[in-house]
Amino acid sequence: MSTVSDNTLALETLLEHIRDNRGFDFTGYKRASLERRINKRMQAVQIETYQDYLDYLQVQPDEFTNLFNTILINVTRFFRDPDSWTYLAEHVLPSALGDVSSNQPIRVWNPGCASGQETCTIAILLAEALGVEVFRERVKIYGTDVDEEALAEARLSAYTSTELESVPEELRAKYFQETHSDGRFCLHADLRRRVIFGRHDLVRDAPISRSDLLVCRNTLMYLNAETQAKVLAGFHFALNDDGALFLGKGEMLLTHTSLFAPVEPKQRIFRRISKGEPRRRTPLVEEDRSRDVRPDSRPDGWLRDAAFDSNPVAQFVLDADNNLVMANSRARSQFGIRSTDLGRPFQDFQVSYEPTDLRSRIDEARALRRAIFREDVRWIVSNAETRYLQVEVIPLLDARDDIEGVTITITDTTHVKNLSLEIERSRQDLETAYEELESTIEEVETTNEEIQSTNEELETMNEELQSTNEELETMNEELQSTNEELEAVNTELRSRTIKLNEVNDFLELILTSLRVGVVVVNPDFQVQIWNGRSVDLWGLRQDEAVGGHFLNLDIGLPVEQLKGTIRDCLAGDAETQKVVLPATTRVGKRIDCQITCLPLSGGDSSVRGVIMLMEALAATQE
Repeated sequence: MSTVSDNTLALETLLEHIRDNRGFDFTGYKRASLERRINKRMQAVQIETYQDYLDYLQVQPDEFTNLFNTILINVTRFFRDPDSWTYLAEHVLPSALGDVSSNQPIRVWNPGCASGQETCTIAILLAEALGVEVFRERVKIYGTDVDEEALAEARLSAYTSTELESVPEELRAKYFQETHSDGRFCLHADLRRRVIFGRHDLVRDAPISRSDLLVCRNTLMYLNAETQAKVLAGFHFALNDDGALFLGKGEMLLTHTSLFAPVEPKQRIFRRISKGEPRRRTPLVEEDRSRDVRPDSRPDGWLRDAAFDSNPVAQFVLDADNNLVMANSRARSQFGIRSTDLGRPFQDFQVSYEPTDLRSRIDEARALRRAIFREDVRWIVSNAETRYLQVEVIPLLDARDDIEGVTITITDTTHVKNLSLEIERSRQDLETAYEELESTIEEVETTNEEIQSTNEELETMNEELQSTNEELETMNEELQSTNEELEAVNTELRSRTIKLNEVNDFLELILTSLRVGVVVVNPDFQVQIWNGRSVDLWGLRQDEAVGGHFLNLDIGLPVEQLKGTIRDCLAGDAETQKVVLPATTRVGKRIDCQITCLPLSGGDSSVRGVIMLMEALAATQE
């Protein structure tokens, strides 16, 4: 158990190092999948423990790229799961697009886009639904991913004929053009100009807002439950009211029914549930600056200032030096602030210390870098009037987390306070009635608990099934990625085998064409090559000679007499040596055989064997 705990701690340390040094936050990913991918990379570099691999990353920073490419499984293709895309095109897009003649912009976000095939699929479907001209005017598609290498491929939007096999022929001819340089097919320029690819981390970065369609397929299944909940909350914020969410076949939203409702669960298409409240913008969410500004619009900030001034709650804004920068109409009338007072230190005003000490609250908010609340602040306006206030002091932080100022909100809660007192009196009057109902309530609660217990068991089973399904889908994608790698290796091996066979055939042709016997032996005197002319001379077949010891061959040549000559060549004592020996051919003819011995040298000048050229000079007289 200690070993398991140590391994878990070492893995978490490794993930934190990757997050802090390279900005990739994998701490929210499922551990089983992460361990498999990291262990695969560790095996490639022959490292056994996470701690040793962490040391290796610190010494070899280039290894980060190989690790990321292993963890981020970029398995994608055009029209993946065709039935789901068909349902999206026929049932979801028509309602999302509305009137084709409308000028309303259409925004689509595709997180986890990998090398861009899915993003291009979306563009093709929208172009088919709207027409290229309307598409160019209304549509904007954002494809995002954390993998920079995959994004580089996506930005090219150039694909091989193999990658385009799943695209119907008519769509391929209509929306792709073959380039002259490398034979790849590029997405049509009219579509490509409306697609923006960029780096985005679903776990750490703010969502891209005001989207009509969000396509995130087989990405959530790599994340644990807590991270999935965080990402789905971001998706809910990113989508417009009734916006559509399109997930992968291994992903379901069993525990997030308050955010999304199923449109077609089988095809993993869901619709955003509007909660009924106005959408609040936070400093973390970037505004989309791509929308055109109407030429007849009012000056920048006019609507914001008007909304601020008309707020029924008193509000002050201070700068970094605690000078009063803004005060809305309610604040000015309630606390006697004039427009000429703007720019003065806040401590000069009575409101800074009455009805409560706001100066200390401001200092506390700055020091703690968080909002400070105080409720039920009593303010004696006159002998006959007492008010109750709620005070909220919030530090204003910029993008670098530096404090740029403070906003103070003072809400009159007198009416609420009075109501709470009345409610308290009513509650006391109802205590007697509640006691009589306790028995019935207890029985109902017992029944509810039993129902809740059963419901929780069913939810647990659903979550376990969903988790198992996601894990199986993850392993399926990993196997698919491995198969693609093996196919690439097999293709390379086949190519090399063909080339090697061609070289061997060419060498065999040369050896067969020579009119002299060619024999090659290694330093151990084992025969490596025995050409056709050698067979004609000595009658020993190639399969009988190759691999055998040259000095043990039973042929009509006194091979023992060549032992010294061969050793001299192996020792490098001579470049070429010629020996003439009497011999008898396979047909019993006596000849004088000239043997020319040459050393077989390697690239490092070492002698790796001896080449013997055997030629019959003339028949020997009986």
